[in-house]
Amino acid sequence: MHQLIYDPWPWYVAGPLIGLIVPALLLLGNKHFGISANLRHACAACFPAGIPFFQYNWKKEVWNMFFVAGILVGAVIVGHLFPAQGPITVAPALASELAGYGITDHSTLLPQELFSWHSLLTLRGVIMLVGGGFLVGFGARYAGGCTSGHAIMGLSDLQWPSLVATVMFMAGGFIMSNLILPLILHL
Repeated sequence: MHQLIYDPWPWYVAGPLIGLIVPALLLLGNKHFGISANLRHACAACFPAGIPFFQYNWKKEVWNMFFVAGILVGAVIVGHLFPAQGPITVAPALASELAGYGITDHSTLLPQELFSWHSLLTLRGVIMLVGGGFLVGFGARYAGGCTSGHAIMGLSDLQWPSLVATVMFMAGGFIMSNLILPLILHL
């Protein structure tokens, strides 16, 4: 059981489990999977009047908020019950490339050179954390959903807009990680 928690699950186990979420949600109540819509539900719950975009019956989507809360609570429980054993394993070629950008701390999933209060107060930190967070949030809202909603649920429903969104998410990720991110990391 111990190794089941620490070792990554193979794609042929994790993939079908994720894939089974789609028919289960559709069969159990015609529900659609997605994470980014929960921000809208939370805003609608907190600000019931004033902004027309948030004036809808968010209570019928409360199940999705419990789903996201379960993800967060599950992560905290597993993180406390099974703390990481040693530094994160990074492929040698990637570690060499990251060292060229000044990222050498592999003790946690989020390198301290990028994700810390000290880093946030630098130009690189503001661009990556604040600017990147805004662009991801804006992009998910503009695309009508996030990668999980479009790539998992939308493609399963054979929705053309989800195919376009997924292709654009992937293209944007490749461009960002191979062209733009190296420029930002050299700031």
